[in-house]
Amino acid sequence: MSSILRTQVLRTAVRSLATATRSQIQVTPARLTVAARSYTSATTPEPLKSNISSTSSAVVSSTKDLIINSQRIVAGAVVSRQPLILRDLTPFEKEYFLYQKNLERDHAAAFGADFYFKKGSVAERRWKQQEAERQAAAASGASSTSTGAKGSKSSKGAEAVQDEVTEEDRVAALEAKIQFNDRITDADRKNDVRSLERALARTLYLIVKKPRDQHAWQFPQGGVRVCENLQEATGRELSEECGSNMDLWFVGRVPVGHYQYNFSKDFVAKSSNTAVKGAKVFFMKAHIFAGQVQVDNKEVVDFAWVTKQEMKDYVTPEYYDAVKDMLSDF
Repeated sequence: MSSILRTQVLRTAVRSLATATRSQIQVTPARLTVAARSYTSATTPEPLKSNISSTSSAVVSSTKDLIINSQRIVAGAVVSRQPLILRDLTPFEKEYFLYQKNLERDHAAAFGADFYFKKGSVAERRWKQQEAERQAAAASGASSTSTGAKGSKSSKGAEAVQDEVTEEDRVAALEAKIQFNDRITDADRKNDVRSLERALARTLYLIVKKPRDQHAWQFPQGGVRVCENLQEATGRELSEECGSNMDLWFVGRVPVGHYQYNFSKDFVAKSSNTAVKGAKVFFMKAHIFAGQVQVDNKEVVDFAWVTKQEMKDYVTPEYYDAVKDMLSDF
């Protein structure tokens, strides 16, 4: 059989198979089923109990909370402000970098000044002055005898170079001087936990206070509505509780943590839906780039931007143990 004939036979077989497959497809009504699948068993999984109707003809309110297996599904927001400056070095890190700097200088090749600086230029005179100062500083760590000999030579060399420094050099040095801002801000001195201009070298997290006596401080959170994903629910709750004056960026669509707790018996008895026994909170991570929180004084009455260590003073020990692994130590 020639190649052309074989190709035609294969095309005919594919068309016949596609036609037969399409004829076997049946149109079924839309169905929403939340099921738990076991990967160790080949049996048909049992659907979880949900407050969502499984028929497509059911009309579901968009404001109805999502409840699965007597647990209310809640979306929480871990909003963080990233560090704005580098953190302070530890004493060990300072000694290590100083040792590496000195080691690199000791093993560096001889510097050819004539190749890099024009003879008699301002840059050459400035470099000679800096080199003389470095030699004087290095000689100060030697023995007393060698320090006296080398120190006198270095002092004479520095004085000779200093005589060559003109007014032009002094003006250039003033223009090139760098002004460093203070690492401690006014918000740090006032301990203003509502300000984002504090603890610049640390990661700050947003926590809000609910109008109640127990478990008042927590991350912004709220119930997930039906036909709503976690990111949409988190954004809606942030807008309702903290206002819309924040420029936020969600890191992803997958939760970074999970926290489950049961309601008290008194709370369940007073609730309109006694079938709900607890809540499952899924935390979504987000960064703030600009703006500030504006509480609604209804669901939220106060807020604070705190570090991981400072959060212990606000939330309960059980809540902190549940969320501490999601937070940064720096």
